[in-house]
Amino acid sequence: MSGLTHLDAAGAARMVDVSDKAVTTRTATATGRLLMGTPALEAIRTATLAKGDALAVARIAAIGAAKRTADLIPLCHPLPLSSVEVALEMEADAIRATATVRTTGRTGVEMEALTAVSVALLTLYDMAKAIDRGMAIEGVTLLHKAGGRSGEWRATA
Repeated sequence: MSGLTHLDAAGAARMVDVSDKAVTTRTATATGRLLMGTPALEAIRTATLAKGDALAVARIAAIGAAKRTADLIPLCHPLPLSSVEVALEMEADAIRATATVRTTGRTGVEMEALTAVSVALLTLYDMAKAIDRGMAIEGVTLLHKAGGRSGEWRATA
């Protein structure tokens, strides 16, 4: 087939066998933004949402999501994560979520970092939707990964 690792020779989906890969320290960092209007941004900034401190809840949700990625994405390997760091930064018209995930294992943590960011942004949306239903998630992307056979990679833009 097209060289995709999650497809066998006949094109059927499969979980990649990583048993022959070296155990190395692996890290991945992802980011994304939730665009919103000023009223929602101010309610989050001042922690005055009816549902509580959205930033604290989003951070905990992101960590939990990274830990449960294999439950959400069928062909991901369940991984023992060493650390999940989540930063939530207020911007002029958005909140940026950035997650860095680490493990020592046979496969990378890119999906865990992307899942953490996505769930952080979805949690913020859920908590502020009563104020602004027009919020938009944008730019969820991998910034960096390190470890394993393919080594280090960084986004160019």
